[in-house]
Amino acid sequence: MTALPAPVKRLLWVFLFAVAFAFVEAAVVVYLRALYYPEGFVFPLRIFATDHIAVELARELSTMVMIAAVACVAATRPWERFALFIYAFGIWDIFFYLWLKVAINWPLTLIDWDILFLIPLPWIGPVIAPILVALTLAICGVLLVLRLERGLAVHLTVLSVALWLCGTGVILYSFLSDTEATLRGMMPLPYRYELLGIGLVLYIVAFRTLKTLRASPETR
Repeated sequence: MTALPAPVKRLLWVFLFAVAFAFVEAAVVVYLRALYYPEGFVFPLRIFATDHIAVELARELSTMVMIAAVACVAATRPWERFALFIYAFGIWDIFFYLWLKVAINWPLTLIDWDILFLIPLPWIGPVIAPILVALTLAICGVLLVLRLERGLAVHLTVLSVALWLCGTGVILYSFLSDTEATLRGMMPLPYRYELLGIGLVLYIVAFRTLKTLRASPETR
């Protein structure tokens, strides 16, 4: 039986971790919704108890640390670690919603609204938005791993950094701009899908503008 190439093994193990971790995260949300939304999750948002908010903030920070730690353990080169981080994050977020669908049949549609993150303010948006971001990150992560495996060294350009930051800013604004809904318990305004589209295009162009050169043997 032919052994799998090393990068495929890394991607597979990181994939399995992300899928399993997504179930753990989904299970926590199932319990929270049973506590705060026993009749079903709907907007406007309900205020969490102060001690629960503190635990949730710590849990979200821990989630990022765990995903980053797995990427660091799975690879040794900085760019490969970054690639595995965004790949793991993307797979984790996609399967988080798949597990919620399996566990409690939610979301009913991809345009159902959700609380996406809490730091520094609650992020809100339709489920399809984080899924598309996650899918983009996962694909870029895989492509970056494969580039590195071909012996190519990745170099940032000013343009790629600017595009990445702008894309991130636009997408975050689409999630964070409706403070009335998140802080005052009001119904959210219509989601700005055009901002999501602009942000994703900027991400893709940023990835395309990364400079890849043949790496010297000592840097591989």
